[in-house]
Amino acid sequence: MESCTEDLPLMANTNHVLVKHYGLDLDVCFDTQTIRGSIVLFLEPNTRNKDGSPVVEDCQSQLSEHSGNDQTHGINQTCAVPVRTCSSNSGNKDSADCDIGERDTSPKCDHHGNRKQASGITSSENCCDRGNHGSEDFVLVLDCCDLSVLKVEEVDVTAVLGTEKCMSSSQTIDNSKEHLSLSACILSEIEALPESQWKEQLFNYTKCSRAPGCGDLMFIMDKWSLRISKAGIKMPTNFPSAIRIWYQTTTNGSSVKWTKDQSGRHCVYTIGSPINNRALFPCQEPPVAMSTWHATIQAACEFVVLMSGENCATPYSSCEGFFSWFYYVTMPMPASTFTIAVGCWEEIKENSSCNIKTSDLSTPLYINNGSRLKEQKCKHMEYPCRFSLPEACAQAIIPHRVFASHVLFKQCSEVLLPLVSPCLEAAHAVLGTHPFPRLDILVVPSNFSSLGMASPHIIYLSQSVLYGSNHLCATRLCHEIAHAWFGLVIGARDWTEEWISEGFATHLEDVFLANVQKLPQEEARDQQKLKALLRWRRLTDELKDSQEELQILRPHGENTGKVNESGASVVRHGLNAEKTFMQVHYLKGYFLLRSLANTTGQDAYFAFLRQFVNTCHGQLILSKDFLHMLFESVPELNRQHLCVQAIYEIWLDTPGIPQPLLGESRTWKGCRLVQQVNEEVLKWIRFDQRNKKCSRRKRPHTEEFDEKILPEQLVLLLDLLLEERPLLPRTLRCLENTYRLRNQDAEVRHRWCELVVKHKYTVAYKDVEKFLHEDQAMGVYLYGELMVNEDARQQEIARRCFAAVRDEMDISCVKVVGEMLF
Repeated sequence: MESCTEDLPLMANTNHVLVKHYGLDLDVCFDTQTIRGSIVLFLEPNTRNKDGSPVVEDCQSQLSEHSGNDQTHGINQTCAVPVRTCSSNSGNKDSADCDIGERDTSPKCDHHGNRKQASGITSSENCCDRGNHGSEDFVLVLDCCDLSVLKVEEVDVTAVLGTEKCMSSSQTIDNSKEHLSLSACILSEIEALPESQWKEQLFNYTKCSRAPGCGDLMFIMDKWSLRISKAGIKMPTNFPSAIRIWYQTTTNGSSVKWTKDQSGRHCVYTIGSPINNRALFPCQEPPVAMSTWHATIQAACEFVVLMSGENCATPYSSCEGFFSWFYYVTMPMPASTFTIAVGCWEEIKENSSCNIKTSDLSTPLYINNGSRLKEQKCKHMEYPCRFSLPEACAQAIIPHRVFASHVLFKQCSEVLLPLVSPCLEAAHAVLGTHPFPRLDILVVPSNFSSLGMASPHIIYLSQSVLYGSNHLCATRLCHEIAHAWFGLVIGARDWTEEWISEGFATHLEDVFLANVQKLPQEEARDQQKLKALLRWRRLTDELKDSQEELQILRPHGENTGKVNESGASVVRHGLNAEKTFMQVHYLKGYFLLRSLANTTGQDAYFAFLRQFVNTCHGQLILSKDFLHMLFESVPELNRQHLCVQAIYEIWLDTPGIPQPLLGESRTWKGCRLVQQVNEEVLKWIRFDQRNKKCSRRKRPHTEEFDEKILPEQLVLLLDLLLEERPLLPRTLRCLENTYRLRNQDAEVRHRWCELVVKHKYTVAYKDVEKFLHEDQAMGVYLYGELMVNEDARQQEIARRCFAAVRDEMDISCVKVVGEMLF
């Protein structure tokens, strides 16, 4: 496919082979800043429909008749904890027995001594043949970048004790599978287990992942891929069904961020940006390659390991001074959603007096649980789905925990923790069943390059949301919670359609927040008009200064979702650092959904949205899937002379401002909350003009300012003042004191810093420096403001602050800021 240097390649040949499950066994070493160990990939040849889309198998296991009645009741066996070998341990091994119980327990399985230290593994000539080893041999292509791959081997799952049942039943498999090896038959049967036997499936995967190797495989690495082959194997159907890759991360890998937390203690977290997880482990990055995983992560005992997992892992001693943590997921998801964070995090717990029991059930506002359970079967591939469980449908607040560095305990306890339950409850009221059974929220270090990021079972939040009022924190939390539905359980089949995730989350954050605040309808509408105006201003500013090709929501046009013969494709502009900080997909997507909701009517729109979630959860979609279903479900759109093709042309395939917004934006300026801001702006202009006319010795004129305006009104007020002529220092001083700007949330303080820079208000330069150090998620373009005035002192501040935080910053931030400064 045609591509440019800014495009991110997705190299994996998913049309030939799919990874069905990953088994990771990793050590986190802070001394060397590496994650090392092994990953086992359980593979299955891919059968595809004529249109190139994966075949979704019937929900009933085609091999269940061979499984035997004694396999239908889950796992009742015990197994030993993984045996680890550590450089700090001369060989002593601790073990304990445990069960794979309910979905919030921690299965721990013996590795039978198969684990090796990655640093002790070498790749021999016959293991990594970088010459031409036969162009006709089938090559498994994985997405991989900035990893040190040490060894690749085939895994002999038949050698694992306890697979006799699988082997005996596999002998009766129908003729269509006679070409499969015994290992492939065993794994096929494991994969075919019905969702009611998820425990047994997980147990068998963990057991097979520690099976011994049975021969090295040849591999070649290039910049973006790891290519693996076996001599003499010509077809993907004959390729090994399980392979183990020994590897370690490298210090320049941009999927992993090694840093220090707010207490100055070492930590590491994965950011999946800008190249997703290919610098964390070799994987299939295309979103169609949805898989499950389990992971055993070992770290020194003072660290807490958080991960994308359905269970709340309980650490166990693996060897002296080290703990291991076991996580798993049973919902197939793209590898890009895998997240891990290791640090000296502390859990912030609610006081018993105000604790909200997460087991309490409440009736949602917009969903009839009885009718929900009578709808058609889930349309996704089979897995233990919460949407089919009555108790999950009624669970308004899922179990949740909040983690942060010790120094943020007070802010998290007072600002963040009280918001979690109301935000979860509001999301449930609007969309129904929570897709995931639990949620961890981690406040990440100050160098995190965004205000938030959602992954399965875990949300990252920037420390910037903790200060000032709780408004920004609630808004961002609602946004990330919305991603559980749009972005995770319903994903984009083509990553260039980011609006499917970000547009929906931006639109829903307003709806959730109004529910949390219990606002009357009229007041909620006023607030949403105010937000619409702020977003309109942000969008118009962004479109003035960005390339037109970056303003298109469907850059592949009619080729969206298409891949080449092997399954490879590119993410258009995926390596463009500037695009990382653009919000066009958030904003144009938000305005499109807002327009559709207003056209159909709020009640009809959200009724459809719940229907859409119930129908499409667990699947990948394109824009056309959503739009066609919407037009079929809501006849009102057709009566308004709209059609899907018109949506493409107006909103998705064209740069610039969509034409319908030009007229609507004028109505927002008449909103009551906006008019209040306009009145305040006029007061400040009069205040400044009068003081310019009087001598410095005279007492400054006064005005009665409204000190209790809403945070978003304050953002708009400062935005409008930025457009005015230069303000007097005494005006700026009074402005800061009136609204206590240094104590406001990060959105407000960012505007304040812009005013300080624009007016060269030197007494507040320390506010700018503090913002650049502590609010790195929002401070990127403030560097540009400091440079554009061509003021030597301001430019020195920009360079000094950048030098202080550069080593901690995200690689995209470094590139963008570096281009501004040098």
